[in-house]
Amino acid sequence: MVALLVTGVAAVGIWLCVVFKTAVTPVLLALLGTALLGPLYRRLLRMRVQRSLAAGLTCAAVLAVVGGATYIVVKALFDTGGQIVSSLRAAAHDLSKHFGAAGTSLDDLAANSKELLGKFGGTAASGVVSGLSVAGEMIATAVLALLLVFFFLRDSHKAAHTLRSLVPEHSGDTVEAMARRAFTAVEGFMRGTTFIALIDAVCITAGLLVLRVPGAWGLGALVFVGAYIPYLGAFLSGAVAVLVALADRGLAIALWTLGVVLAVQVLEGHVLQPVIQSRTVQMHPAVVMLAITAGASVAGIIGMLLAVPLTAAAFGVISEMRVRYADSTSGDRSGDRPYAGEASPGP
Repeated sequence: MVALLVTGVAAVGIWLCVVFKTAVTPVLLALLGTALLGPLYRRLLRMRVQRSLAAGLTCAAVLAVVGGATYIVVKALFDTGGQIVSSLRAAAHDLSKHFGAAGTSLDDLAANSKELLGKFGGTAASGVVSGLSVAGEMIATAVLALLLVFFFLRDSHKAAHTLRSLVPEHSGDTVEAMARRAFTAVEGFMRGTTFIALIDAVCITAGLLVLRVPGAWGLGALVFVGAYIPYLGAFLSGAVAVLVALADRGLAIALWTLGVVLAVQVLEGHVLQPVIQSRTVQMHPAVVMLAITAGASVAGIIGMLLAVPLTAAAFGVISEMRVRYADSTSGDRSGDRPYAGEASPGP
């Protein structure tokens, strides 16, 4: 019964996300923000700060941090964007000389990389009409998501009661447990990914600065944002860094840059991911790639960013359902056994 209910809710949820993408996106972003900011909010509550004030202070803190970080990232991307584009063009021409027409696609990538950088760092300067439209939509989405984060944090203590009121009484405990497991998975994923993204960006930026690769700060910003798109983001940002180093610093520095990128990825895959993400849902890389592809087809870059945490939530729900089913099965079997001191039935 519960499995059918969860399947039906998931199907309806996916349909709503596709049809009402513009309205659903800020809600999903707010849920991710709530998962990320939950520990800070709970710490303020333990300091006996009133709920509304604690939620307001949490949102103000994240607004200051995210606003400052966004300004730094966008400024770094646009300050170094032209330099990165010219470096990519030079790298494409160098490769085309050695491999013929193989460099044509890279040249096309260089010609359009300004747009790609704008999508990652902010599209306010991507055009006159379309740029203003996209920027206005992004600002409206961010403001709405921030307001929703405030209400989600303030009323988080009512979430369990509200959820129970929407399902049959006998399924309340199970549905609440699945919701808690899903939110815990998203919370752990967001905190762990943010910490890993920061370490990756700092290490790669430091390596690029030591190697004197141009546009190091902008490339580091790409690494940080790309870390939220597992596997694909790291590959793209690392490839751009290597191509820029190849164009401006030569093959030797490009190989050193590749070594830095690979070393950081090895550190992430064998140390950071197992340690930091050990308490969250573990997903196979193939599942992650399929989720990213599906998210990109539905909502573009925003969909790619949302796909993995939502998949982690789904895995959390499935894990809780499996535990509940195993417990109920073992309980049924134990109920068929005779009690201690009771004679077993004869043949």
